[in-house]
Amino acid sequence: MHFVLLRLSIKLLKMKNTALAFGFLAFVLMVSTFAYLIEPETFETWFNSLYFVLTTMSTVGYGDYSPSTFSGKVLTIFIYVFGIGLLSLVIGKIIDAVADFHRRREAGQLKFQGKNHIIVINWSKKAQYAIEEILSTDSNIEVVIIDEINKHPYDKPKVYFISGDPSSLDILEQADIKNARSAIIFADARIDEPSLVDGKSLLLASTIESLAPNVHTTVEIMMEKHIQNFKHVKVNDFVLSHDAVSRLAVRSALNEGSLDIFTQLLSSQRGADVYQTTVRPEWKTYEDAFLALIKQGATLISNKGDMTINTKLNEPIPTDAKLFVICDDEVSQKINNML
Repeated sequence: MHFVLLRLSIKLLKMKNTALAFGFLAFVLMVSTFAYLIEPETFETWFNSLYFVLTTMSTVGYGDYSPSTFSGKVLTIFIYVFGIGLLSLVIGKIIDAVADFHRRREAGQLKFQGKNHIIVINWSKKAQYAIEEILSTDSNIEVVIIDEINKHPYDKPKVYFISGDPSSLDILEQADIKNARSAIIFADARIDEPSLVDGKSLLLASTIESLAPNVHTTVEIMMEKHIQNFKHVKVNDFVLSHDAVSRLAVRSALNEGSLDIFTQLLSSQRGADVYQTTVRPEWKTYEDAFLALIKQGATLISNKGDMTINTKLNEPIPTDAKLFVICDDEVSQKINNML
């Protein structure tokens, strides 16, 4: 008998989770039906017999229902012998599945399920600061990190991890690149030669462009002379590595106190920030937009990258204009709600 139970346990352990779940459900329904058919007076309804079987299998045993006939007691012994072990096996499988899910998530082996997320490629301190800035700007944005490391580098809510070569189509599809809002490619800090770093970034940018041309791509570039190469793959924005730090240091040296202004604009966690605003129908010229926005507490600064619009306030606003303002988050939300 012990050998038979051992063989049976081994076979059950090897069963697939789906088959085991259906087997468990069939067992419960079957013995519940038998219990009701054997002692209908004791259980009164089939649901009561189901309740009796489940309490018996879970070893709770409230005692409010108990079989009185020989056949009912034999069935109860059968539930003791096989049911308790089967339930323990199912619970063990559930625990294993949950543990496996967390293990695969930490190892970056799960496919991301979502839309309008931001993909951050190549992990580094700069990538961490970027993610913190993204989440501080909008806590509802989901971020997916892609890197060849084997463990989740920043296990926080809304932050997911895909382990693998980011230039691989399979890895990018695992991160659901086609439904992403944007992608940020950071320079790989593990490569010493700047030309090789930019070469890898160029490969990543071209792969993303071929797979998801509509995704807004921002790339950190080590050498300014390589910008022209990136323009050929239609990268949307470039960030020269160390360039911003050098320029901020110069601004601070030449204009005392100006550094705090740039710091506020670079971080949504401090003071005012730059926001895009929708062009309203009644705004015919830049002056119309400027005066309307200033009354709401926002300062119009540019159309796309053109920051000279204050010299052409009488000019009409182009149909494809993208206006940017400086204000705080509360004013930005107020303006957007009015549009």
